[in-house]
Amino acid sequence: MTKQHAFEYIAGTTPTTAGDSLAIIYGGDTTLRKWSMETLIGDGDWTQFEGDSTRWSDLRDDLATASLFDFDDGGKRTIAVRSADKFLTAHRTELEKYVAAPGESTRFVLELDSLASNTRIYKAADKSHLLVACGNTTDTKQGVTAATRRKFLTGYVAPRHKVKLAAGAADALVEMLGEEIGMLDTEIAKLALYVDVGGKIDEPLVREVVAGWQGKTVWQITDAIAGGDAAEALRQLDKLFTGGQKAIALLPQIAWSLRRLGMATTLIEHRERTGRSWQFEDVLGSAGIHRPSDIQSAKKQLQTMGRGRAKQLLGWLLDADLRLKGTHSADGRDRFMLEQLVLRLARGS
Repeated sequence: MTKQHAFEYIAGTTPTTAGDSLAIIYGGDTTLRKWSMETLIGDGDWTQFEGDSTRWSDLRDDLATASLFDFDDGGKRTIAVRSADKFLTAHRTELEKYVAAPGESTRFVLELDSLASNTRIYKAADKSHLLVACGNTTDTKQGVTAATRRKFLTGYVAPRHKVKLAAGAADALVEMLGEEIGMLDTEIAKLALYVDVGGKIDEPLVREVVAGWQGKTVWQITDAIAGGDAAEALRQLDKLFTGGQKAIALLPQIAWSLRRLGMATTLIEHRERTGRSWQFEDVLGSAGIHRPSDIQSAKKQLQTMGRGRAKQLLGWLLDADLRLKGTHSADGRDRFMLEQLVLRLARGS
């Protein structure tokens, strides 16, 4: 098997010689796809085609023609089809034949949003060529865990900006901003301005700088949600959208405190079903809420929210997360999805 996750491939933690004739780079994180492409091609000669407008007939001659510059360093010219999902659908038969026996004069690269593991193209590429998975969502089968993401952020992304990143700081960034690598890279670049070259970004700095006015606004949203004030929650949410924030980044920030309330409610329900007594401080501590001020705030929010809404929080948040990464990932639909979630959370219906 030659499949690697982009975390390994880009960082070079598991070197491979595969991909000389054919490589497939696939997955939902566009930054990981871009960096994987750069890692594969390096300074070599390459030509890119757009998948939406390219036909197989446009590539046949190019794939059979070596670059005039290949003889200088032994490298190969690369032909890459970007955003190739429609291209793959339209020319699956031709591509299956090519992947089974690719030419030797040129490297061929397909960049895809997704690729099912039960397809002939996937199996052929995984057997003899290079597959680079570029998803960012936690998936142990793809090699994406909290640990591998943390290692990538601390060992590869932070050094790009000539700083060190503490493990706790990496976890805090994911907690506050979500899993999109491009957004995390941008935030690390901003944080690098607060430390000397070679200095370390720690968790307190992340929470102080990243939160800022946006963090305060998110707190106002969650407080309004807990209080059932949908209008105020939507007003504060609009401020964040106006400030350029994306729904995919805002959901983890909004969900962070609400998820802990949902976990606490689940613990309360479980203890009651099993005939065990419970105290707010105890269940809130088990849900990750420890500071006295946070405990008091959470108690007030749970009491205002009521058991009926609170016990549905985890299901609603999971549903929204799946929709934002699937059916509602496009611009416009993502905002609608988050506004709909805020209304549901605040009204409880």
